[in-house]
Amino acid sequence: MTNLVFEAPSPPAVNRLDRWIRRFGMAAHVAVVLFLYAATATAIAAALAPSVALLFIVVGATARASLAARVAAISLTAGAGFFISGLTLLVVVPIYNALLPTRVRPFRGGYFTLAAVPWYLHNGLFYLVRYTFLPFITFTPFGTFFLRAMGMKVGQRVHINTEYISDPCLISLGDDCVLGGSVRIFAHYAGGGHLNIAPVTIGARATIGVNATIMGNVIIGPRAVILPHSVVLPGSRVGAGERWGGVPARPISDREMAGLRRHIVSPRKDEDAMRKM
Repeated sequence: MTNLVFEAPSPPAVNRLDRWIRRFGMAAHVAVVLFLYAATATAIAAALAPSVALLFIVVGATARASLAARVAAISLTAGAGFFISGLTLLVVVPIYNALLPTRVRPFRGGYFTLAAVPWYLHNGLFYLVRYTFLPFITFTPFGTFFLRAMGMKVGQRVHINTEYISDPCLISLGDDCVLGGSVRIFAHYAGGGHLNIAPVTIGARATIGVNATIMGNVIIGPRAVILPHSVVLPGSRVGAGERWGGVPARPISDREMAGLRRHIVSPRKDEDAMRKM
C-alpha cells in the first residue's frame, strides 16, 4: 500500500533561507530556539542591571553597619529590585521586538517556513514578560503600556484583566471594551499540519466574559457580548450588539438568554434551601 503524505498548502519559498528552513525543518527550529534563548538572556541581563547596581551600592554603603541593619537594607533592596527589573523589562523587550525580525503578517502554511519565524520570535519575547512580570501589572497602566509597545492596538478606557494573550501585534481593541479575568486571546491557530496566523479585532464597548477564548481570524463588533467560558472559533464574525456564548460560541437570542436566567437559582432560593438543611 502506498503511504500518503499530506502537506500543508504553503506559498512558494521566497528565497534561499526559506528553502533551507523548509528542507531542514528540525535544524531550523533548533537554530531559532537557540537564537531566541540568547536574545532573551541578554534582555534579562539588561533588565537586571539597574537592580544589581543598586544592590552593590547598598552593600558598600552598609559595610560598617550592624548585621541586622545590613540584612534589612539588603533584603529591602532585593525586594525593590524585583519590581525595578520587571519595569525595566517592560521597556527592554519592546526595544528587542523593534530591532529583531518580528514583523508578523497574516499567513497560512507549514510550520517550518520563513514566514513563521517572526511570529515565533515575537511571541517568544512577549512570553518572557507574560510568564514573569505581566501578572503583577495586569489591569494597570503599566500593562497597557507594554501591550501597546508590543504592537497591540488598544483604544481609550480599555479594561484588560488578563495576561493570557498571544500575538499582541495582531490584536485590536476598540474604545471602552472589557476583557474579563483569564480571557484568552491569540491571533493564530494550528492543526492538520499547517499554521494559520490571522488578526483579531474587538470593537468598541464590547465585553468578553471571564475565561472566554477568542481564536485567530475573529471579528467582534461594537457593543457585542461574549458570555463567560465561551470559545469563539476561527472565522467567527460577531455582529454589533450581538450576544454569543457556548462551546463553540454561537448567537444567543434574548428569549434564550431569558430562559437561561430562569434556571439560575436566586439568592432567596439559596436562603430557603439553607434553612431546610
